[in-house]
Amino acid sequence: MKDFKLYFAGLFALLLIYLVAEYNKPAPINWTVSLRYDDKIPFGSFILYNRLNDIYPGAAVIRTNQSAYEAFTDSTRSPGSYMMIAKTVDLNKNDVKALIKYISSGNSVFIAALNWKGYLPDSLKLETGLEFDKKNTALNFVNPALKNSPDFNTDKYTGMQYFKEFDTVRATVISKNQYGHANYISFNFGKGKLLLMANPQLLSNYSLLKQGGAGYAERVLSYLPVSKTLFWDQYQNGDIAVDISPMRVFFSHEPLQWAYYISLASLVLFVLYEIKRRQRVIPIIEPLKNTTVNFASVVSRVYYEQRDNKDLAAKKILYFSEHLRRYFNLKVTSFDNEFTLSFIRKTGIEDAFGHELINHINYLSRQSRVNDHELIVLNKLIEKFYIQTGSYGK
Repeated sequence: MKDFKLYFAGLFALLLIYLVAEYNKPAPINWTVSLRYDDKIPFGSFILYNRLNDIYPGAAVIRTNQSAYEAFTDSTRSPGSYMMIAKTVDLNKNDVKALIKYISSGNSVFIAALNWKGYLPDSLKLETGLEFDKKNTALNFVNPALKNSPDFNTDKYTGMQYFKEFDTVRATVISKNQYGHANYISFNFGKGKLLLMANPQLLSNYSLLKQGGAGYAERVLSYLPVSKTLFWDQYQNGDIAVDISPMRVFFSHEPLQWAYYISLASLVLFVLYEIKRRQRVIPIIEPLKNTTVNFASVVSRVYYEQRDNKDLAAKKILYFSEHLRRYFNLKVTSFDNEFTLSFIRKTGIEDAFGHELINHINYLSRQSRVNDHELIVLNKLIEKFYIQTGSYGK
């Protein structure tokens, strides 16, 4: 008993050391592109969201969880600029119509996304492309007043996406990469503007903390007019906080919450009371498993992979001969005419079928190679014999 105590003490000490080491181990960097307004990971938008008032002094920043159609048709919504930064933007026809009407009345909308789906790319003839194998893409503005020297350098593939196709008649290019491909464009609708950017990662925490990153983001957002209200869209990026815990029903009602706590405490007390066993552990004896099917499956796979049809045909003929000996008392020495007559007479099968089966066996016995079709024919003839004679599986 003393040895067991020492063993458990050593095991507990090792476990404690492991837990301390794991607790103090630095957490790995999460490079997931979330673009959430409250995410402090490299590709979150925490810095941008909390520094918007540096770019738009005095503007009220309001987060909205409404869909695009609801947001742009809300009659109670005050005029202002609208920002949509998301991994995927998917607007249907009604959303786009409401968007254009909202912009035409004098508001401006800024959209930055990695994936463009739905009716918006169709209506504006948008198609994105990637600068493959070009990790460090350089960007700069078309407007000489905003153009930087040297170009704004990017890394981590943050600037590799661009607009490969767009409505060049209606669109104005604001920013390009070093290969002349536009990554930031604008469209005029009535009194307002629609600003589209293909690189939302350039507005992330990582990019803003890089040298020149904040300057590029500031110039990007300078095209969004200053207004009293700035709306930050959470709907398209899925930033809506939803409690998906299965315990949410219990914790949403105080009586159920107390019932849960009492049950949990009772369970802990029961475990502590019953922790000392009253009898020795009864070992569980597992029943023997029938591995016949598994064995047959393995053997069949081996034969299938080797594709030795000649060997398979020889074994089927040998098994068939043994079946005739056991079930019909037919001794097989050779499949000649004398045997064929005795075979037909004792088994009671039709003459034509009996000759066909024996002839095919003789044919395969003389071949040095057997193809798949010949092997399948042999198998079908033997199966047919078993069925006609009622000796299947015996």
